[in-house]
Amino acid sequence: MNKNDVIKFLNSWKDGVIGIGNKFLEDANYNDEAKLFLDQHYAFDQTKVLFKPTFTKEIIFRNNKQSALSYFIAGDIAEDNGFAIRPWKCINVLDVHFMLEEEVSVVMGVLNLEPFHEGKDTKVAFTFVLDTFDGDIKIKAHHSSPIND
Repeated sequence: MNKNDVIKFLNSWKDGVIGIGNKFLEDANYNDEAKLFLDQHYAFDQTKVLFKPTFTKEIIFRNNKQSALSYFIAGDIAEDNGFAIRPWKCINVLDVHFMLEEEVSVVMGVLNLEPFHEGKDTKVAFTFVLDTFDGDIKIKAHHSSPIND
């Protein structure tokens, strides 16, 4: 896994989040889009995943696919409003730092999320621990938190 691979993965991740929101806006099947997104970007089907989403207060961690799905599209967990279906018009990745290792790599940075509808941008600090499964990069650990202005 090299820097270009990780950048390509980050672009795919942010495009995937926006894609879920677009399906939601089109009144299309955003649920299936979110499941595909999780399968492509998170290693829930391959190994244990640690996931601390940005906007959680009561149930802090989403360490299985069903609770991660709830976070992204508002499902089983009452506090989940659907991170991906807010929706976001644009997500820019800023101030990215890489730790590229032979087995597992780490990337951290800032996501600047621009809402689709009127409103203030949201900045989030993130850290992804990445591994490769059958040639595909996936997240094994995801931690993110809001940056307060």
